[in-house]
Amino acid sequence: MGLLTVLACLVLSWKFINTYRQKNKKGPINWPIVGAGLEQWVNFDRMHDWLVEYLAQSPTVVVPAMTTTYTYIAHPTNVEHVLKTNFDNYPKGEVYHSYMEVLLGDGIFNVDGELWRKQRKTASFEFASKNLRDFNTVVFRDYSLKLFNILNQASFKNEHVDMQDLLMRMTLDSICKVGFGVEIGTLDPNLPENSFAKAFDAANVIVTLRFIDPLWKIKQFLNIGSEAILDQSIKKIDDFTYSVIRKRKAELETNDKINKHDILSRFIELGKDPENNITDKSLRDIVLNFVIAGRDTTATTLSWAIYMIMTHEHVAEKLYAELKSLEQVCTKEENVSLHQYDAEDPESVDLRVIQFAGLLNYDSLSKLYYLHAVITETLRLYPAVPQDPKGILEDDVLPDGTKLKAGGMVTYVPYSMGRMEYNWGSDSASFNPERWLKDGVFQNASPFKFTAFQVCIRRAAQQNWWSKVKS
Repeated sequence: MGLLTVLACLVLSWKFINTYRQKNKKGPINWPIVGAGLEQWVNFDRMHDWLVEYLAQSPTVVVPAMTTTYTYIAHPTNVEHVLKTNFDNYPKGEVYHSYMEVLLGDGIFNVDGELWRKQRKTASFEFASKNLRDFNTVVFRDYSLKLFNILNQASFKNEHVDMQDLLMRMTLDSICKVGFGVEIGTLDPNLPENSFAKAFDAANVIVTLRFIDPLWKIKQFLNIGSEAILDQSIKKIDDFTYSVIRKRKAELETNDKINKHDILSRFIELGKDPENNITDKSLRDIVLNFVIAGRDTTATTLSWAIYMIMTHEHVAEKLYAELKSLEQVCTKEENVSLHQYDAEDPESVDLRVIQFAGLLNYDSLSKLYYLHAVITETLRLYPAVPQDPKGILEDDVLPDGTKLKAGGMVTYVPYSMGRMEYNWGSDSASFNPERWLKDGVFQNASPFKFTAFQVCIRRAAQQNWWSKVKS
């Protein structure tokens, strides 16, 4: 009883002292032992909006947890400091790598330094090739038409559809075709279950949970709970991936005329040079990283874009007018006649849509300024990567005076940044594609304010940094 009394007094005293210390500090309460991570855990299901509330009060929020300290930033000057000014102090780091290694391995999105540089250089060269670009165009066009057929049939039958599920299927099928050169068929008309897709989804969720679950290593050691599910999911992912690698290698050895435009085939070819040191494990990591990067990001962005268009009638009307105008210009330039269609006849609608899809290429898409603005505004409010954590190598101080300790993590938060009035003005929470247009032409914003494509900036910066180190 006496021990409980003493403990109660100590906790109460700590509470009063901590309240005094934090009276001028905006952020979650720092509790004994668990730190402020307790509040972060309680609000996990509304994590992004929870951060918006704090970052609206202060551009930097510090969250001490049991094992590390998370610092969240939303002001462009702080973001620029982390991603450019003092870039080499903020790698992905060992913590991030340990959390994601089971899924990402040593792929491009989970490594730093020389290993990253080599993969990036090779990938940049391969993706710049006309063959892969043209292959991508054909693949995504074909699967977009498959999606259209499902939606067209559902429309004529007056059926409800789950758009995000369909888009996830479309992007997974597309990226597996581009990445592995195989058809996995999740977008077939009967929408079949696929063990690889199911395992892939489960693994994505569980590795993300590791960032806020202090017990994940214990679960992993005991092989229980979410970590047991993750272990099973990774086995299914690996079984599929390695079987595809073996099959593709065999095909390439026996058939010189086989299409080699997919990413896997390109890296298998590069692996014939011993100096590249590309193993089956390397191939697995490389391709899975691109599948992860291209699948969920594209599908979620498309889902939000469609929702925004449907809930903003004036946006839908402007977008339709722009697409109709493009169709007329392209058919005139190519001197072709448009197929006539009857809205009550699904076959005639199919023919018209197939014709329209054939008009879309890199040149024609570059003329769709309003579509570009709609997608960019969607990414501003609903970024495909809502948070991006970085490790901290050495103690540092942000431009706003916040001190960062080595070993912690600093995270810039695109989801919050898009909703901050100090970044976008009083209408920051509104969906307004016109903010991206000047005299009808698309205009981009600072990459440290609009961070949806920040990874491109980081890659360029890291490449420059390694060039300096090596010289």
